[in-house]
Amino acid sequence: MNRKRALKADTFKTKKWKSGSVSLFRVQEIGASVAHEGPADIKASLEYLMSLFPRKLFNDTLPPVVLKHQLYSIQSDKTLVDRHLNELREQGEVLMFQLGFDSESIGVVFAADFKAKVLATEAGRETGSMEKFLSTVLPCCDISVDKKKMLKELLFTDSEITQLVKCGVLTVKDAGSWWLSIPNSGKFIKYFIQGRKAVLGMIRKSKYSEMLKSDLEERQPTSQVKFPIKYHIHDVVGAELVDCIQTTAGMLLRVVNS
Repeated sequence: MNRKRALKADTFKTKKWKSGSVSLFRVQEIGASVAHEGPADIKASLEYLMSLFPRKLFNDTLPPVVLKHQLYSIQSDKTLVDRHLNELREQGEVLMFQLGFDSESIGVVFAADFKAKVLATEAGRETGSMEKFLSTVLPCCDISVDKKKMLKELLFTDSEITQLVKCGVLTVKDAGSWWLSIPNSGKFIKYFIQGRKAVLGMIRKSKYSEMLKSDLEERQPTSQVKFPIKYHIHDVVGAELVDCIQTTAGMLLRVVNS
């Protein structure tokens, strides 16, 4: 493991398991220690990150959303994260979505949460197309689906596809294909982007464009920061927008290319 990744693991006080593939989190950090290898460990990391998601901000209409790269701020081995996350997706436990503001930004939600929110939104309407989508498209598609598959293999009609687009579970990718989508996620994306910029701005405005992680966590957020500071710290660290430097005073976050 290179020094940069090792420091990223230290940022959130993780402890390497003997196998080199598992982190143990402090009880006060995620509520319980993780002592499982593989997908169970990634699932615990997801649960911790999703506990930071501000449900009330969206009137509990969105499933908790985590960015895949936020997991890299906890689990230092990206290949391991990707492999185990894909296993969880293949098992039907999680879904992944292209969020649109960055080709590298993949949103992750628990499948059960996504289905519950979609069906709650559609309550009182004719849900045949939606139930068909949930039972056929989600289990067999990655983050997008093309028209041939929808019409020929999954037996959707053009009108059913149009209805799914209106409901927000599909968005146009290009001619003849669609991204899988989280309905009503536009507000989440807006708040996420402005919060990231604001948090990076806090660090950049400090002396030498660096700040102790502990000081940032205690900083009174501006009106631009709608999410918990910790949620954004996991974002900027996982996306490698800051360098993590261990000091005698604690972990220092320094804006990259400031």
